[in-house]
Amino acid sequence: MNIDLHAFPATIDTLHLGLGIAAALFLVLFLTKKKPSAKQTTQKNKIEARDASVEQSVPEVQPKSVILKESTPEAALQLLTLLQQDARFIDFIQEDLSAYSDADIGAAARVVHEGSKKTLNTYFTLEAIRSEEEETSVSIAEGFNASEVRLTGNVVGNAPFNGTLIHKGWRVSEVKLPKLAAGHDASIVAPAEVEL
Repeated sequence: MNIDLHAFPATIDTLHLGLGIAAALFLVLFLTKKKPSAKQTTQKNKIEARDASVEQSVPEVQPKSVILKESTPEAALQLLTLLQQDARFIDFIQEDLSAYSDADIGAAARVVHEGSKKTLNTYFTLEAIRSEEEETSVSIAEGFNASEVRLTGNVVGNAPFNGTLIHKGWRVSEVKLPKLAAGHDASIVAPAEVEL
C-alpha cells in the first residue's frame, strides 16, 4: 500500500480516531500478558512429557489441557502512565468530544498521535512481520505461524495459500520499560495536579 502523506485529511474522522484508540488498547492488552516463569515452564514440560508417555500407551489420543497464562496489570498500567505523560492519552479519551468541531478534534489528535509515537519509539522496538510491500501478491507456505499471519477472505483448502498482503503486521522485538521502584503504586497513571 502506498501512502501519500500529502493526501491525509486536515481533520481526523471518528472512525480513524476509534481505530487509533483500539490499536492502543490492543497494545496495552498485549503488554499485560505475563510470561511463564521458569517453574511454570518446568511444570508444563513435565506435564507434556507425562502426556506423551500416556499417549504412547493408550491408542486413543487425548486432547492436551489448555494452560492459560495469568496476566499482571503492572506493565499495562506503566504504558498508560507513559502515554499520559507524553501524549495526554487518557485526558483525550476521557474528554467528551461532542462539543468540539472536527478541526479541534483533529488538532488534539495530532498531539496525541505525536506523543504516542514518541512513547512507542522510546520504549518499544517494533518490526514488520512481513517484508513485502503491502498490496503485493504473497504465498503463505504450509506450516505457517497462525499468530503471525491471519488469513481472511475465502480461506479454503490447505497451504500453500496465495493472496494479497493487506497489512505487514507488527512484532515487538524489544521492550525497554523503565524499572519501577519498590512500593510504587502503578495504578496511579496520572496524579492530580494542584497549582499553588
